[in-house]
Amino acid sequence: MANARRGNSRRRRPHPQPMGTPFLEFDLAGELEQLAREPQPIGGQNAKTLVKYDDLRIVLIALRANARIPGHQAEGRISVHTIRGHIRIRAIQRTFDLPAGSLLALDLGLPHDVEALEDSALLLTIAWPGRNVSKRASEATTA
Repeated sequence: MANARRGNSRRRRPHPQPMGTPFLEFDLAGELEQLAREPQPIGGQNAKTLVKYDDLRIVLIALRANARIPGHQAEGRISVHTIRGHIRIRAIQRTFDLPAGSLLALDLGLPHDVEALEDSALLLTIAWPGRNVSKRASEATTA
């Protein structure tokens, strides 16, 4: 049983803080260093969910040069912010070159793929419409 637990801990990293608290603060350079120290998965990509609310996710993704994320789509609106390197996204019959510092937003359900032109890192934000947010917001203001 101990070996099974140890093997599982290698695949899932512990989260030192709850991912859905009222505020979250991150050192992105430190988070990227942590991803770089981990064994590189086949396919050249590694990711860590930083924020996880019912209606919002923020994921830090590291991609090796020439790594690809094949065509897919999200159920929510997304933004992709390149924080290191250079990536290319193909969507709606267009190609978007996104060097470090670039930001792209895509409407929900748009098929797209991602390619790293060099070692890169990006922040992916996914926002889902109509999730149970207004109920929590009204509970917080009446408390």
